[in-house]
Amino acid sequence: MNINLRLIAVITFLLLGAVSAYYTTKLKFSFDFEQFFPEGDEDLEYFREFIKEFESDDNFMLVALRREEGAFEQSFLEKVHAFTLDTRSLPHIEESQSLTKFSYPVQTLFAITSVPAIHIDQPERYERDKKRILADERFVHNLISEDATTLVVLLKTVNSIQLDQAREIMSSLDSLVQSYDFEEYHYLGRAYFQKELVDMQKREITVSAIISGILVSLVMFFIFRRPIGIIVSLFSIGLGMLLFMGILGATGRELNAMAALYPVLMIIVGTSDVIHIMSKYIDELRKGFDQEKAIVTAIKEIGLATLLTSITTAIGFASLLTSRVGPIKDFGMNAALGVLVAYVTVIFFTTSVISWFRADQIIKLGRGQAFWERLMDWSYKSSYKHPKRIAIGGFAILLISLWGISRITTNYGIINNMPIGEKITEDFRFFEKHLTGFRPLEFAVYVKDGYKATDYEVVREIDKVENYLHEFSPIKAIASVTAVYKSINQMMNNNKPEAYKMPKDEPTFERYQRMASRVPKLSTSILVSKDEEKARITSRILDVGADTIKQMGQRIDDWIATNTDTSVVTFKQTGTGLIIDKNAEYVRRNLLEGLGMAILIVSVLMALLFKNIKMLIISLVPNVFPLILAGALLGFLGIELEAGVSIVFAVIFGIAVDDTIHFLSKYKLARNKGKDVEEALHITFLETGKAIVLTTVILFFGFLVMLFSIHPPSVTIGLLISLTLFSALIADLTLIPVMIRWMMKEKKVEK
Repeated sequence: MNINLRLIAVITFLLLGAVSAYYTTKLKFSFDFEQFFPEGDEDLEYFREFIKEFESDDNFMLVALRREEGAFEQSFLEKVHAFTLDTRSLPHIEESQSLTKFSYPVQTLFAITSVPAIHIDQPERYERDKKRILADERFVHNLISEDATTLVVLLKTVNSIQLDQAREIMSSLDSLVQSYDFEEYHYLGRAYFQKELVDMQKREITVSAIISGILVSLVMFFIFRRPIGIIVSLFSIGLGMLLFMGILGATGRELNAMAALYPVLMIIVGTSDVIHIMSKYIDELRKGFDQEKAIVTAIKEIGLATLLTSITTAIGFASLLTSRVGPIKDFGMNAALGVLVAYVTVIFFTTSVISWFRADQIIKLGRGQAFWERLMDWSYKSSYKHPKRIAIGGFAILLISLWGISRITTNYGIINNMPIGEKITEDFRFFEKHLTGFRPLEFAVYVKDGYKATDYEVVREIDKVENYLHEFSPIKAIASVTAVYKSINQMMNNNKPEAYKMPKDEPTFERYQRMASRVPKLSTSILVSKDEEKARITSRILDVGADTIKQMGQRIDDWIATNTDTSVVTFKQTGTGLIIDKNAEYVRRNLLEGLGMAILIVSVLMALLFKNIKMLIISLVPNVFPLILAGALLGFLGIELEAGVSIVFAVIFGIAVDDTIHFLSKYKLARNKGKDVEEALHITFLETGKAIVLTTVILFFGFLVMLFSIHPPSVTIGLLISLTLFSALIADLTLIPVMIRWMMKEKKVEK
């Protein structure tokens, strides 16, 4: 390698690194639930049209204020009321409501007036107020907890709130809450999720990069034991990650919930490439070749194999492009790019630098090398002596794994993506336990044959559906246009809680209809369209799992089809919750489509590389094996298959195939040099075995770094990938040699 070319390569990469460092500061972060909407889904398009006429179903912030001894205490109620009024001045808040502001309508001889639900300045009436409120279905679990220790302030935010707006809201809200010194408070809402989960992403990237860096530093120390070897390898890995992050920053790509995997991915992929190329270079030097010859051989033999592994890894990640979920597609595209960046960095920068040094300057030779030779020799002999045990063991694991796969569920919940041990998760659990959940559940109502959404016949059908929804305990905070007529009916019956129901007949309904415009605060603008041809039923549902909610939704749809008058009105389930839950269906489908395409493309590459159908089969079996095992672990560990976890399979396939290619490439080179099957296998174990064991160990511990994550899917991903990649190594060192001996007997070269 010409010395001038080496200098040019090193200087070029250092300059690119400096530019990348600048653009890394321009990285953008984002999080909102729309990211997880399946693109092109008909229900998504329907929902977008639906909210144009009404408003979004997640434009709220809830503040739960708790007093352990009970909420009905004068100073606490006064603070809640003052706080409710003050929240109206917060940025991006359109309206605020709490029980301290709510009033019941009352008809007098002269006009309709109102009386407060809670007489804050009359403590002697608290017990009566409390009894009435807790008997009112509008309030319990919505604005007050069942045990009457918690009051909720409902804040209506602007539609489709963005991250900067979310930060403004939460900063102002935090300051306001702190100024009141409440005993206990909890938040729930879109703005809170956006701010906290973006902050989590930033923390995850930083922590995973630091821990991965420390881990790789320790590994490199134990491998090389020489400052030059350690520094060159670490600098190469760090430079690859810096270039990758710089490209993301320069191209304006936003980092989403999957971004925490990038540092780990770049570090371990870069480490694998560095170890393979440096190990080969050192092996060639130890054979007596000079530095020039050694680096050229390393680039020719390992460079080609590493190019193939990088391409196949990139293909594995690119299989995620079949997903309809934006963050998953972005991860697949970015990860594929990162793999190629790591390869280019190692081939041009690392090889240029190490070619200036001798083997003893890079690595400390001695007993360590003898240990690896003994270990690889033992592995080779074990595969030779026990082929039947290996085959039977593999078949048994396959059967057990298929049983585990049959146990996989997609019944995941929002809580699965909440950060471990953080206040946002505590708050989420509090609302789920004492109040109502975040997940919206909506029903669009369409009138037929000239009816209006406020006609008696239509409202009666809506009321039927509402009453049926009340039979499902996870569904709470149900509201529709019926609330107007129920409230008037209650008013006409001395505001008795049991009178909150639809009027008994059509004449009474029509009389209430004429009264509705005179009753303060009975607006229907968000429940009925302007042309009165559409209406909505809103509710929120507890986080009981996507599959469970889907089953409930199907029961509701079936009941509606059987028990409502479809000549008057039709109902259609919609809302952000429904659309996010549809990911469960797409995850299964896209997973199979994406992996199928990846396996097909990799098969073509393998066929071009080995030009032998038997070698193609041999190369694929040990890489399908860890995929099956990963599926089994999901089933046995009870881990729900959801959008984030689904990337596990692409990562496993993309990375596991690397070691197979290195192993079989070395075997093919040995065979091409005239070695018979056993000699070629023995040489492959001794020369390539060490590198693939080392890289797998690094991959194993590298992905275990994700156990330090506070993001549950990241923990799951790290654990699954670590365990299955280790199984891929075992498959490479056992199944491949056994299959070669069984399938390649006729290819033996006679001496």
